[in-house]
Amino acid sequence: MPNHTVETAYEKGWSNLKNGDLLTRAESDGFDALITTDQNLPYQQNLAGWKISVVVLLTTSWPRIKNHVALVVQAIDNLQPGSYEEISFP
Repeated sequence: MPNHTVETAYEKGWSNLKNGDLLTRAESDGFDALITTDQNLPYQQNLAGWKISVVVLLTTSWPRIKNHVALVVQAIDNLQPGSYEEISFP
C-alpha cells in the first residue's frame, strides 16, 4: 500500500496475541491502524481512548482484497484515532 508501512502479526511475532493484547502491542509499537478480518473484534473491544484504529475486512479472500486495495487505503487515510471501519468488497 503506497505511503503506508504494512507488517503482519506473524512477521512481528505476535501470532499468539489476541484482541486486547494485540491492540495494546500494536499501539505501543506506534501503529496507527490494525487491519483484521475478525468481524467480532470491534464488539469485543471498546476503542474509546485508544490511539490505534481498526479496519475490518469483510472477506478473507486475498484475490478480492488485492483487486480493491484502494478501498483499504482510502479507509486508512480517513481514520480517526480509536475509530473502527468495515470494508466490504464487490
